Amino acid sequence: MTNTPTPKPRAFRLPPAGTETTTAPPPGTETALADGVRVVEEPFEIVEAADGVAVPVAPRSRAPWATLLLSALGGLASLGIGLAVERLIADLFAAAPWLGILALVLLAVAVVALAAIVWREVAGVLRERRIETLREEALDALRSRDHSAAKAVVRQVSGLYAGRPAAAAARARLAALDDQILDVEDRIGIAEAELLASLDRSANAAVAEAAKQVSAVTALSPRAIVDVGFVIFAAVRLLRRIATIYGGRPGLFGFLRLARAALAHLAVTGSVAVGDSLVQQVLGLGVAARISAKLGEGVLNGLMTARFGLAALAVCRPLPFTREPAPRLGDVAGELIRREEGGPA
Repeated sequence: MTNTPTPKPRAFRLPPAGTETTTAPPPGTETALADGVRVVEEPFEIVEAADGVAVPVAPRSRAPWATLLLSALGGLASLGIGLAVERLIADLFAAAPWLGILALVLLAVAVVALAAIVWREVAGVLRERRIETLREEALDALRSRDHSAAKAVVRQVSGLYAGRPAAAAARARLAALDDQILDVEDRIGIAEAELLASLDRSANAAVAEAAKQVSAVTALSPRAIVDVGFVIFAAVRLLRRIATIYGGRPGLFGFLRLARAALAHLAVTGSVAVGDSLVQQVLGLGVAARISAKLGEGVLNGLMTARFGLAALAVCRPLPFTREPAPRLGDVAGELIRREEGGPA
């Protein structure tokens, strides 16, 4: 009994309808069978599909050298710190037993404080992820018109603000209307109006206040470094304030995560702001031509802060804007422009 060699997998390009084909060539060769027909012996070669779109090959995974380097350095630093603390406590015990006991007590307090900080950071990141997940699930429910998913999202958003006495009445109204709402958009829209309307007003007021503060300080500051420092300080404080308004409790890592998301959102939607009438007015020197250059610089810094605030609002809000339009630059910075237009000629 002879062993017949197993043929290699082949990929064929199908010819157009009505085209005659020939028999397949022997294995190990790659020959044009007919117009548009080709046999490929290698199964992982890139083959163009029938519609002309190439099938991409997954890129080779590279070794995470940067991650390994940081992990190794972090491990070495931890070992060094632990060894130094151990030697310090041993030396203190050798000098006086009560000093060693005091060092152990201080070490225990430091460990408890470190555990509390880590727990706060982890809880903050998990809460932010929960808010992001709610927003994505709401968008999916709206796209698929899944009533059960929308009902679950509204229930979770209502539970997100269970600890706020100011939201108790809104949560009660939502619970009373739970079985009376049949449309997905109506359910999410009513939840948005009941739970988030007051929070939206607070967030818009925070953005407007930060924009005015940045505009005033940068218009009066004598140094450019002061302008940059205050703009960064105002942006950090504004992001934390907006996250707190919508229920987030960001620590250091949670804040960095939110800042990255806000900057990414700002980069994506930045081109949209060019069409805003306020930005066109400033870029067209409609305001700067009537006021001093320093005041015009303050207005631009205020508008930049307002744009960042709107991006922060978009990434911190647990529900998308469905019934109510998303706030625009004119809603939070219109007073700033009008005030500067009424300034000195």
